[in-house]
Order: sequence, then C-alpha cells, then structure tokens
Amino acid sequence: MNILLKSATIVDSSNKELHLKKRDILIKNGSISSIASKIDAPTNTKEIKLKNLHVSIGWFDSSISFGEPGYEERETIANGITTAAKSGFTDIILNPSSTPVPDSSSDIVFLKNAAQDKGVNLYPLGCLTNNAEGESLAELFDMQNAGAVGFYDAKLPINNPNLLKIALQYTESFEGLVYSFPLDNKIAGKGIVNEGIVSTKLGLKGIPALAEELQIVRDLFILEYAGGKLHIPTISTANAVKLIADAKKKGLNVSCSVAIHNLILEDTVLNDFDSNYKVMPPLRTSKDCKALIKGVKDGVIDFVTSDHTPINIENKKIEFDNADYGTISLESAFGILHKIFDLETTISLLTKGRNRFKIKEPKIKIGEIASLTLFNPQEKYIFTKDEIISTSKNSAFLEKELQGKAYGIINKTQLLIK
Repeated sequence: MNILLKSATIVDSSNKELHLKKRDILIKNGSISSIASKIDAPTNTKEIKLKNLHVSIGWFDSSISFGEPGYEERETIANGITTAAKSGFTDIILNPSSTPVPDSSSDIVFLKNAAQDKGVNLYPLGCLTNNAEGESLAELFDMQNAGAVGFYDAKLPINNPNLLKIALQYTESFEGLVYSFPLDNKIAGKGIVNEGIVSTKLGLKGIPALAEELQIVRDLFILEYAGGKLHIPTISTANAVKLIADAKKKGLNVSCSVAIHNLILEDTVLNDFDSNYKVMPPLRTSKDCKALIKGVKDGVIDFVTSDHTPINIENKKIEFDNADYGTISLESAFGILHKIFDLETTISLLTKGRNRFKIKEPKIKIGEIASLTLFNPQEKYIFTKDEIISTSKNSAFLEKELQGKAYGIINKTQLLIK
C-alpha cells in the first residue's frame, strides 16, 4: 500500500531540518519515498488528511501485559496489538505474565509468531527462572537466541540474592538484560497499598517505601559485585530515584522505568476504594510523584511505560483487598503524559529506550522504513469507556481529562488508525 500523509507536522528533535515543520510524506512499499512541502498523490495511493496531524517516529513501550496464552478473556495477542497500534505504539515489549509462562525458546517463538503478520513489532521477555518460581534459572541463552530481549519473572521479586548474582554473571557473557522487580516480600508482608496516612485512615494494610528501596539497595550491591546488565522496572518512591542516580554516577550498568500512573496519581485517590487504582507498585504520595517526574526530566529514570495490565471484570469488581493489581493504560498514555510534560518532552519519552533492548530506532528520512505514529497533540477530551479498545476495561484514568490523542500508526507496510 502506498500512503500520502498530507500537511503533517513532524515532531523529531533529532532532525533539525524537519523538526516542527509541516510536510507531506509519501510512503511507497513501506518506505519513506519523499518528504516535501507539497506532494501530489500518485495513482494507487491512499491519501491521509487528519485534523491537526502530527507525526513522530513510532512510539515504544517497555512494559505491556496481555493474557494469551491462558488468560484470553483478559486480552488476546491480536486485540492487544490492535490496542497498541491505535494508541500510537509501533514497538512493545511483552511481559511474561501468561500461563503457562514463557520460560523456553519454543515459548518465545510462539509469541513472536503470533505477532508476525501484525502491524506492531512485539518483543517478548522470557522468564528469568523456570516457571517463574524463583528457584533455578530458565533457558536464558536459548531464549535470547529465539528473540527474547530480557529476562523477568513479571512483578515477582527475586527473593534469593545469590540467584540474582548468578543470573547477572551468566548473562554478561551474551549481554543479556536481567530484570529485578523492586519489592522485598518480607517487608511488604500482606500490604496492598502505600503505607502512610491514607492506608491508616482507610484501614488497608500498607507497603512501606522501604520494601522497594531495600530491594534496590541489595540489587545494586549485587550488580556492583557481579557485573552484567540490570533493569529495575516501575520504581515508585523518591528515594528509589536517588539510589539509582547514585548507582549511575558510580558507572553501574543499570536502567529503570516508571509507570505513567505512578507519575500523576497519588494514594489519596484510594478514598473511594476503587480497585482500578490498585496497582503494583502502589500509588505513593505527592512527594514521590514530584521526585519521579524530576527523575524523568533529569534522565535518571530511563523511560516511562504504560505498564498496561488488563484484568477481567470478575477480578476487579470485588472487594478492594481481593482485587487483582493492574490498570490498562495504552489508550490513555499519550493524553496523560502530555498533561505533565510539553510536547517535545512527551514525544521524547514515548520514543526513547529502544537501545537498552538492542532494538533499532526508526528515522523520518527518505529511504528509511516507515515506522510512524500519527497523532493530534491539542485535542482535549474526557477519557471514557468508549475510548477503550482493550477487552478489559480496568482503567485508572476513566473520567479524567486528557490532552492529546493518537490516530494510529504506519508500520510494517500497514496503516492502522482509529
């Protein structure tokens, strides 16, 4: 399919010649053929004219969960990819949160094949340990050769410090990326929300910030001893930012991310016991949100993520204590981020991070494969269930005002727009 984008404002701070310029972009057979002030549509070309059309390189998300295999009622791979595409994402990293979990090379091949002909590039993570049980390392080398971009027992902390040490030492030989979820189970106990004034007032068991920070301190000491590459996903506390900043100053090979909801939502929203706000790590305080935003601006936090986690209604519309953790966030990611940051920063955050996973970054340049996101940054609207494409509807941002909406993507020779 040949595609002509008309009057598209290009947002690409790495390209001074085109950044914030309005151009027509012609795409032939999946590659950018021409970029000019005015291009007449050749025959057999689909012309795209959209209100206040802006274009950037395709957006990237480092933490996505679907359901298939095992939890198809939450989200299938096919519908999850459609959701990602129409939310503006061309590249996603899939958490190993299915059942059975992907802990072998054949599991990775299955996930890659399931997304092969779809318009979004799906990069699976393999489990760090067999069956994500935290006892023995899984087939890490074989999974990486099959296409895994990292190793993670999704949302499960590595309780055995020696296992983390061995994993870092082993994967260093083939530059594998080891994930360690920042939670000390013994400190967290039976907590389900942030420990503080709100948890006390509501009578909910709390998870202290210490549970996150103690695990991070342990992991950074092990990383300094063992070497290797460590990623700490979805940090949530002010002190976690400081700890990782100090580690980077020492030259440790560590990266981290933050979930968008932890940037903007405080634990005070829990007053109505809405289980859509039950997430892991938990929503923290205003002080934590401010420190996380500063950490993003300073570059201490390497990238933001939607941490998209579909949960079917039976596991959300129940007592708060018993509800599952997680919120869907793909559809609202851009609109929330653009409320916090200016446009250029927002697009930078939505496109950075690929290099950590050895994923090639696309370019808006003649001759390059077209991997583009189409969006309108100025549209303000109330986020309702009508905006949700996911099978599950467990969004923490329902009835919130957002700024900016994705139209869709052009990727892998496909045009996927709402």
